[in-house]
Amino acid sequence: DRLAEASAEWLHREARKAWGIEPEAGLSLEDLLAERFRGIRPAFGYPACPDHLRKVALFEMLDASRSGMALTESMAMTPAASVSGLFFAHPKARYFTVGRIGRDQLEDYAARCEISLDQAEKWLASNLG
Repeated sequence: DRLAEASAEWLHREARKAWGIEPEAGLSLEDLLAERFRGIRPAFGYPACPDHLRKVALFEMLDASRSGMALTESMAMTPAASVSGLFFAHPKARYFTVGRIGRDQLEDYAARCEISLDQAEKWLASNLG
């Protein structure tokens, strides 16, 4: 698990370098730990993107099964040390938590994602108000 997370952090640093938004010498460990860099790497299932169901589209788009990755019924990634994330380099990109949502927001989300209301409730249960 640690190697997978470290690899994701390394790839994020390489992306920042490629985008020209990280010094060539890199950042200090203190700056990295304090997230004093431009860009974020949120992932489906975490506070900013709580809907695990979005992993299905991601896995299809990336043909993740070709590299031996799969999703369980509960949308956990296998092998267990698998990681995924989305990289954003916008200067105003910040980590955030999606708070409680109302019924109207849930219904709108389900319609936009073309999923049933029951599915939306299942995957966003922890965010329901």
